[in-house]
Amino acid sequence: MRQAELVVYGATSAGVCAAVAAARRGLDTVLLEPGRHVGGMTSGGLGYTDIGDARVLGGMAAEFRQAVADAYGVPPGHYAGPEPHVAERIFLSWLERAGVEVVYDAPLRSVDGRISRLSTPQGDYAAGAFVDASYEGDLLAAAGVGYRVGREDRSLHGERFAGRREVVPGMHTFPPWISPFRADGTLLPQVADGPMAEVGAGDGGVMSYGYRVCMSTAPDRIPFERRPGYDEEHWELGRRLFRHWREQGVEPRAGRLVGLEPNLPNGKADGNSLGPFSLSVLDRSAWSYPDAGPAERERIRLHHLHHAQDLLYFLSHDLEVPESVRAELARWGLPADEFADTGHLPHQLYVREARRMLGERHLTEHDLVQGTRHSDVVAMGSYHLDVREVQRTWRWVYEHPDPVPMVVTEGYLSVGVAPYQIPYSALVPRREECANLLVPVCVSASHVAFSSIRMEVQYQMLGHAAGLAAALAVRSGTAVQDVDVAALQDELAAAGQVLSL
Repeated sequence: MRQAELVVYGATSAGVCAAVAAARRGLDTVLLEPGRHVGGMTSGGLGYTDIGDARVLGGMAAEFRQAVADAYGVPPGHYAGPEPHVAERIFLSWLERAGVEVVYDAPLRSVDGRISRLSTPQGDYAAGAFVDASYEGDLLAAAGVGYRVGREDRSLHGERFAGRREVVPGMHTFPPWISPFRADGTLLPQVADGPMAEVGAGDGGVMSYGYRVCMSTAPDRIPFERRPGYDEEHWELGRRLFRHWREQGVEPRAGRLVGLEPNLPNGKADGNSLGPFSLSVLDRSAWSYPDAGPAERERIRLHHLHHAQDLLYFLSHDLEVPESVRAELARWGLPADEFADTGHLPHQLYVREARRMLGERHLTEHDLVQGTRHSDVVAMGSYHLDVREVQRTWRWVYEHPDPVPMVVTEGYLSVGVAPYQIPYSALVPRREECANLLVPVCVSASHVAFSSIRMEVQYQMLGHAAGLAAALAVRSGTAVQDVDVAALQDELAAAGQVLSL
């Protein structure tokens, strides 16, 4: 068994920052990664960096931004973000210089107690403190820490934007009057069956997952090819959408379907989920992912990966897709110098939300919208409330003499907020549940509040805070709930963390 002072589970950007921050403070630190890469989404396809108000960017998030600028010889913020392989290279250099032991292929198997050690296929690891930096919150769940998954009922916290959303027109909503049924009366693929909850009701739905696909126009790009197993009928919904647009005189641009702006260095683009038919998978398959076992998660991951591959092939080859879209996509492909060991597609599924801890302090929409002040602030956020689409389903519409079945998408929300504080107490479990665990990703927040906090730069700053807090807890022999927050804030401020505007 490996005995360390700190074990960090999950080499997301939060996990890297937590491990490096603690190791720089002298802690013997082990970073366990279930996969084979470090950086999570920051190195896994989400090159375009969602910052919000740059004034709140500090600590290791600002350090990373400077490292990106130095890698390209440009001022900070010159590019929207780094190329994936550059992001991973920066994180690996941090870990090496800090002396962090990184263990790959180490998914969690079990936890002993609350928490004294944990078991992985690579062995057992014990420590005085642990950080769960996974997107899924697997360590906190295994340790018996309380959590929630998905949308709560509006009545739970009195949040205006909680629960199932009203279906309203917009670029993220499927256009009206498209039938969800085949000629034989069965439901089309990519449309979820079953009724929607009432507006405002909690339904446990998580915002959609997908792959953020890095794309390039370089001469050595990898073309979008037909995958073995590609199902022509699976894309009938897309054909109906393009026919509808053609009948309505709408000419969709390729860039508004998958995001083709060259916003990354060397002419690369970060493909995003834009519009009603995108890289996001909206068939509710993500809803079961947070609590699913390894085999089911892998099935869901492959479902999303194949969706990304097949969507790109469909948009670039299917004759129902406008010729202008096909022609534009023909200029693009997968970059030859990215994700070489995963077929040039990202190694990280974009898990926008999974479990959310029920900690010492639970943040809600009110804290963000009203700008609640926290005496134990350890970082700031500023990104808007950003809930991606939660589902694509269908409903009967009674605006005609006879009811008409119609495809609908639901869940999208974008509401601006002013910069707000994130308290240390949202990173720690309830004292009676666990006294040596810090959680910088699956923080204690409602679905609505989490939709803003979930940005990678916030994860980096919260990981930084978690790593320093773990060092204080281990060195003083105290519970994480009893860390000297004033001392933590002093260390963070000295490292450039922004705690107030």
